[in-house]
Amino acid sequence: MQAQRYQRGSLSLLKRKSQPDAWVFRFYAEEDGRRTYKRKIVGTVIEFPKRKDAEKAVTQLRVDVNDGAAFAPMNLEQLAAHYQRVELPLKAHSTAEGYKNYLTLHIIPKWGKHSLSAIKSVEVEGWLRKLKKTNGEPASPGTQTKIRNLFSTLFSHAIRYEWAARNPITAVRTSAKRLCTPDILTADEFQALVLELSQRERVIVLLAGSTGLRRGELIALRWRDIDFKLKQANVTHTIWRNVEGKTKTEASKKPVPLHVLVIEELKKWRLVTLYRSEEDFLFPSIAKNGTQPITPDMILRRHIRSALKRIGFHSFRHGFATMLRQQGVDLKTAQELLRHANSRITLEIYQQAVGEEKRVAQNLAFGSLIGRSSTEHPSAPSEVV
Repeated sequence: MQAQRYQRGSLSLLKRKSQPDAWVFRFYAEEDGRRTYKRKIVGTVIEFPKRKDAEKAVTQLRVDVNDGAAFAPMNLEQLAAHYQRVELPLKAHSTAEGYKNYLTLHIIPKWGKHSLSAIKSVEVEGWLRKLKKTNGEPASPGTQTKIRNLFSTLFSHAIRYEWAARNPITAVRTSAKRLCTPDILTADEFQALVLELSQRERVIVLLAGSTGLRRGELIALRWRDIDFKLKQANVTHTIWRNVEGKTKTEASKKPVPLHVLVIEELKKWRLVTLYRSEEDFLFPSIAKNGTQPITPDMILRRHIRSALKRIGFHSFRHGFATMLRQQGVDLKTAQELLRHANSRITLEIYQQAVGEEKRVAQNLAFGSLIGRSSTEHPSAPSEVV
């Protein structure tokens, strides 16, 4: 069977009397062995004042029209469009939206018109170092690394389809070093916070602090997900901006053990909440009649931060990881509890030493060196004989 040929189609301006002029994309489709010519309105001149604006919108249409054809992207923009259509639907909603933002705001505006062979490692590295956010501030090392990794993923996609022979992004160097140390709750801060909160917020904080659940996973929990007999939470979905979708990774779906204290608090909360059936959310929005969960930022702003200003939902996850390390929990167990896709991510967290841990380790080492207990003051070592 002869392969379907790649078609670029044509873009033209349709003049209209009673409505704004519109950009029209014309193409053909094979139907029952016959070629049928079709057209699709891309948008009006109000939406796309210039032809180049309409051309950007047509990029995705060309990928859709050529599905199954002997397609080879002419530039990075076309490759990105194909990647978004084929791969992004397989990602968690929050991940897919994040990728779209990086593509739309950074990668495509700079590199979209470049052919794949014209993209060089050194040029991409230099661009990333000077990258700025939409507000004009320099992009953080973490953001640069995420964009670099997505860029590399695009080329891996191209290699998979045999549209490129090499990935120039593998040679691009970035650093994911944090500009500031993440806020981590101490045990005293956590205990004081729990005492100040009302019942719903207390249960949320206890659940977050004892499991390290991501905030989207936590608010997506329904009562059917809580197994009171096995004392565990079954993480099946996540919610991001009121869109329920798949968890971040397959590893994220693993059940999370629940402390007996958290189990008791959940039982008490179920007795008083208005929404307690198996299909109801643990923490529903009263304003939405329980059809949606609460908004995490609202809970954070109105309740939790009134007790502890600097806290964010990820602070609980950071704190949980830190406590695991401080208690000497082995790497594999910590990975399972945090539900990381691989141990490298867990190891990076474990390697972020806490100041107090350094101090204790130093005292132990120096105490042994000078023959004193780590609790003794080392400023005046005994006379060496």
